[in-house]
Amino acid sequence: MNRRLVLSLGCVFLLLTFSLAWGAPVEIRILHVNDFHGFVDPHQPVGSGEVLGGVAYLAAEAERLRKEKPTLFLAAGDMIQGHNWANLTHGASVIALMHSLRFDAMVVGNHEFDFGQETLKARVSEARFPVLGANVEGLEVLRPYVLREIQRVRIAVIGVVTEETPISTHPKNVAGLSFTPPARTVEQILRELKGKADLFIVLSHLGHHEDRRLAEAVPGISVIVGGHSHTKVEKPVPIGKTLVVQAWEHGKALGVLDLTVDGSKIVAFEGKLAEIKPALGRRDEAVARIVEEYQQRMAAFLSERIGEAAVDLDGARVRQQETNLGNFIADVMRQAAGADATIINGGGIRTGIRKGEVRVRDVYAALPFDNYIVSVRLTGRQIREALEHGVSAVEEGGGRFPQVSGIAFTFTRSAPPGSRIREVRVGGRPLDPEREYAVATNDFVAAGGDGYRAFGEAVRASGDFAVVGGAMKGERLLYNDAGRWLRDVVIEEIRTRKALAPAVEGRIRELDPP
Repeated sequence: MNRRLVLSLGCVFLLLTFSLAWGAPVEIRILHVNDFHGFVDPHQPVGSGEVLGGVAYLAAEAERLRKEKPTLFLAAGDMIQGHNWANLTHGASVIALMHSLRFDAMVVGNHEFDFGQETLKARVSEARFPVLGANVEGLEVLRPYVLREIQRVRIAVIGVVTEETPISTHPKNVAGLSFTPPARTVEQILRELKGKADLFIVLSHLGHHEDRRLAEAVPGISVIVGGHSHTKVEKPVPIGKTLVVQAWEHGKALGVLDLTVDGSKIVAFEGKLAEIKPALGRRDEAVARIVEEYQQRMAAFLSERIGEAAVDLDGARVRQQETNLGNFIADVMRQAAGADATIINGGGIRTGIRKGEVRVRDVYAALPFDNYIVSVRLTGRQIREALEHGVSAVEEGGGRFPQVSGIAFTFTRSAPPGSRIREVRVGGRPLDPEREYAVATNDFVAAGGDGYRAFGEAVRASGDFAVVGGAMKGERLLYNDAGRWLRDVVIEEIRTRKALAPAVEGRIRELDPP
């Protein structure tokens, strides 16, 4: 009897041992954020009645969730650029913050390139976590992937960024780099890592639509943690055997994905967005101190009062329609350049300005990019082409959507892209396709940024076109002030006017709004 008992206990022990060693289901938690853009403080978005975000509250919630299960904390790009808090240190403040939050990995977003390659290299060298970019060729500081082991599960995290990066940052910021197709890159790495990992996570800055396409095109991906499109994906989206997630924007939500893994299979999952707001009551004081330290450094400069807004200045809908803030900025540019018209990309305006006192920080938040004003000689035909491009992705909220001055046009989204523009008037008169007009824009668009080929091709048609020290040169450039950032020109105009009350005037009319 004793012998049988000993043998039975021995068998149970061996079964437990083999079970623990060879694939008993385990639980893993993935926390994720994307498109943070340096929004550290709780804020009330224009049009919202609720205060959301606050990175100290996000940090406390992340720490609480991390204690419950073994966790991987990932950032899906566009972290170091956007808000004043990040921009005035060229992202160094965000890297310090991410150390405190104990991120495990980050993929570069297109806006990580906005301060130039040397600055990006500096930020990557400061990071105590891997910064990924498998499909970026020519920037050796970026790693293609990182391997982690959690609960005996071997996890590969592969980072990819949008191929459109060269047209969504200034061309000088990506000179010498190439961006290979993400699907091809991921397929290659999956083959390379076969047998070396159990789960394959793609940390993506492609946009939710492209993430879904990637999941359909490339079998073998376990999870795609996405960014770039600022999409509020409330629950994981299964595409075949791949789960696709994304956590909105600006630290207003923390993505939570819980996986039950058996060997190399996800046998169960549950995901959500944990909304972040001061009402949570829990705040990470160490993170709060980092926020305060950098706020004090920039406070004196940014707090100067420069004017008064009689109405809310709408920077939220600049990717889909005419807005009063878009009109004001475009008007300032046309006046400064002495141009016939202005066409700018709505995506260059990053946030609105609330009614009341206007301070330097408000303009810096709305216009965070280091862009300057240029004026380009375009034919009426090229203006129409530019406007067609501008409305070609209105359904997706593409950053190319135009804000204009001196121009009025109508369009219909029911027509195919490329044939949506109907009537165009410049200076109150019908557009003449053969006439040349002086069109103000920013140097980003003038160089072909956001896909504005009409500008890029016109500028490059200049026999003496060049970019020297970041300044554009060329005979078709009628005005070119590389010595002052656009935001500083806008600040001076507000100082002069004191009172602002721009309006929507019918410059852009959609004939078949949804």
